[in-house]
Amino acid sequence: MAIQTMTMPVAEATEPFFPVVPQTLEEAGLSETLLQQLILKIIYFRGEVGGRDLAKQVGLNFSLIEASLDYFKSQHQVGVKRSFGMGPVSSVFALSDQGRVMAQKYLETNAYAGRAPVPLEQYTAAVMKQRRPDNWLNRAKLEAAFKHMVTNDRMITQVGPAVNAGKSFLIYGQPGNGKTYIAEALLRIESDPIYIPFAIEANGQVIQIYDPLYHHRLDGESESDEPSIWNVSEENTYDGRWFKARRPFIVSGGELALEMLDLSFKQDSRIYDAPFQLKANNGIYLIDDFGRQKVSPAEVLNRWIVPMEKGVDYFTFLSGGKMSVPFDTFLVFSTNLRPEQIGDEAFLRRIQYKMFMRSPDEKEFTKIFLDFCTQKKLPIVPGALDAFLEKRYRASGKMFRRCQPRDVITHAIDLIRFEGMKWELSAEALDRAFESTFVSEEYEA
Repeated sequence: MAIQTMTMPVAEATEPFFPVVPQTLEEAGLSETLLQQLILKIIYFRGEVGGRDLAKQVGLNFSLIEASLDYFKSQHQVGVKRSFGMGPVSSVFALSDQGRVMAQKYLETNAYAGRAPVPLEQYTAAVMKQRRPDNWLNRAKLEAAFKHMVTNDRMITQVGPAVNAGKSFLIYGQPGNGKTYIAEALLRIESDPIYIPFAIEANGQVIQIYDPLYHHRLDGESESDEPSIWNVSEENTYDGRWFKARRPFIVSGGELALEMLDLSFKQDSRIYDAPFQLKANNGIYLIDDFGRQKVSPAEVLNRWIVPMEKGVDYFTFLSGGKMSVPFDTFLVFSTNLRPEQIGDEAFLRRIQYKMFMRSPDEKEFTKIFLDFCTQKKLPIVPGALDAFLEKRYRASGKMFRRCQPRDVITHAIDLIRFEGMKWELSAEALDRAFESTFVSEEYEA
């Protein structure tokens, strides 16, 4: 059974990773055969394509694909339909009948026709070099990321060390207290961008990494961009098989199934799609509503025991071959369940950091309430908020939740607009909004 593994570099101070433009196929880690197959498939799907556009689709400078195009022309598999007189890079290429036959043959292996894949070894080195350095996060940076939220010192001192360490983190507590909100706020932390490959290659298999749903590109390009035929001399500033992006932040909820954490073979294209944790490398993967998935918490966590402890994840291809890749994903689990409902002490010990998201006290609740009114530019009638708190919370002993100010104020705004009331938050509007926000305790079966 073939196993493609990687050598984990020793962590040390290195220059930031930058995907230098390869000048040869050897530097790119590509075989001439793989490149030729990719070129024919791209032309097959496009019908006809300009030289520069073809180079962009492959992700390499034209100088690296020119020899393959010359070979195809000598074999009468590719022809030049027209040229704009600025050399081969300005020519428009199309397949001959013989070329289409060859392309169809290659498509039987796989239908991948995107950027040339990056070899596993190069991807491994990139992930390791783009790991966050020790002590990358400090209190000032975290407070700046959370400035849109009402926080307290206890919260900051619990979140900070967990995020700085980049180990697994469990946030638990009652619903409505902002567990997901605080996890998503981690995306606001000032951070350096990284480079991610569109696809990688291992054991002769192509694994697609890029996912427009989860990867926020910073290079100002999209895969649908059409280059101008007149920019024939433009060269890549970095290896075009990579894209510059924010550090990934991926979220899964109750829909998460165990098979989503392994390679997914796509029958139509016969390539593999990377699982969530691989797409989230060098970033954050939030498992929201942990414990409500289609599989048990134990099955989910057991899948990650080795990756969390060793920093390496293992995947198996349908052919039986295997590969190992770096695991540099900060796992965050958010749940409304009590910890004992998720697993026993030994089970929970596998998650390194835990934080109980407490309900806010009245002071915090009031601050959240006033901040949301300010955000909506909604003035409050003097005394209305205190009367509301006295009737609906103090007298009844109702627990405060961080989501309640937003929910009640939103209902009050809807009421004000519907009835044409004065644009202010009165005691009456608050009282009626409360009744439409929460279910009544007076209901009897």
